[in-house]
Amino acid sequence: MTSSHLTLMEVEALARSAHEGQTDKAGRPYAEHLAAVAEGVRVRGGSAEQQAAAWLHDAIEDDALTPAWLAGAALPQPVKEMVLALTKRPGEPVEQYTARILATPGARLVKEADLAHNADPARLSVLDGPMRERLSAKYAYVRSLLGLTAP
Repeated sequence: MTSSHLTLMEVEALARSAHEGQTDKAGRPYAEHLAAVAEGVRVRGGSAEQQAAAWLHDAIEDDALTPAWLAGAALPQPVKEMVLALTKRPGEPVEQYTARILATPGARLVKEADLAHNADPARLSVLDGPMRERLSAKYAYVRSLLGLTAP
């Protein structure tokens, strides 16, 4: 990312601040999920742009940041496109969502890291049985739509 853009550290700080006070389904600070996804992207060979998108992948969906903020942010266009592709829209069929991810360069790897962390048995183990089963089935279906093998 060029000097006119936010650095990866700045994106991380911004994402942590934007999600301050938010927790995941297990009650953990949401930033832990973002950090795990960004690290998952890194270890899968993802670029700095993909790592930035990982930090921001839920920001609009979770109302931590607005689409207008993203449009005006000092981020490379590919990062903005990945974040928008990864943002689920209300009522959107999962097939349409995954097709958009597949059509957006770089986004599939970020979603792969997101799904891997979401499906982590340690994270799922603290949820009640019905929720754990529902989420596991949902993640498996999204993986199949994206052409990803089992974690």
